[in-house]
Amino acid sequence: MSKPTTKLDRLRQAGTLNAQPQRVRAPWFQPGGFFDANDLVQVKYEMLRHARQDGVTKAEAASLFGLSRPTFYQAESAFERDGIAGLLPQTRGPKAAHKLTPEVMQVIESHYRSGGPLQAREMARLVHEQLGVEVHPRSIERAVARKKKR
Repeated sequence: MSKPTTKLDRLRQAGTLNAQPQRVRAPWFQPGGFFDANDLVQVKYEMLRHARQDGVTKAEAASLFGLSRPTFYQAESAFERDGIAGLLPQTRGPKAAHKLTPEVMQVIESHYRSGGPLQAREMARLVHEQLGVEVHPRSIERAVARKKKR
């Protein structure tokens, strides 16, 4: 029987666990109260609200909530752009194989013999020579594997 997940476990899984909750000095974030210093989204929202509604400076608000000024400005920008959803963590990096354009895939497919071993390094070199595009060999291996699954 598995143990039930705690709020801290769920915050960690969601990427919203405040790494340094002990730095939050706002009096309304006392243990056992409504506000939870472990919840980074709540901490950021309250930091923004405190600066806007209560008239403290951005630096004071950031310090009171245990965050840096750059974090304040990033949160402010994200909140103005996307609302509360902007305070949620965003995945970083490319979302897809953006270098593997149809033109690149055509070069790979024209040199790859189905059934034979894939020489990804050689394919990457050919793509670079023919198109001037740097593609990692592992990206080529993944693309060919995806194509085989279809």
